[in-house]
Amino acid sequence: MSPAMILNIQLGLGYVPWLLCFAAYIWPRVRSMEPVDAQRAIATLHSFRFFGLVFLVPGVVGPDLAPGFASFAAYGDFATGLLAMLALLAVKRPAIFWPLVVAFNVVGVVDLAGDYYHGVVLDLPGHAGQLGATYAIPVIYVPLLMITHVAAFYLLARSRRHQPAAA
Repeated sequence: MSPAMILNIQLGLGYVPWLLCFAAYIWPRVRSMEPVDAQRAIATLHSFRFFGLVFLVPGVVGPDLAPGFASFAAYGDFATGLLAMLALLAVKRPAIFWPLVVAFNVVGVVDLAGDYYHGVVLDLPGHAGQLGATYAIPVIYVPLLMITHVAAFYLLARSRRHQPAAA
């Protein structure tokens, strides 16, 4: 089996265990939380996305990792992580917290969707070895990030539906 095929299989299958784990253990708990607490939990996970800057570190990734992929992935993760941290710092100020929750989720989804797009356009699977030590990020970490972004948007929509109409 080629390295490209292995990466593609792993990218797809990375969602399966996370969806099973999320459905069985995480979603029931998050769904039952107060909206602020649920979004804080999701923001806490995403606050670690500063780690994505590792895509720019020579020696961690191969010298031939496509710069278009590495830069977009690194800075998109970094921006998402900073916005998530700001949301956590602003939790006591709802007028700031909620826009930051929306912002880190929008930026995060755009980042991940852009990473998938760049991965296809730049043939990332054909150069999977260039991911070096970061290989586990798209296979193991990204599926959980995308799942939690979807959950965050669902929770945002649900909490809006349940808010009483202004008099």
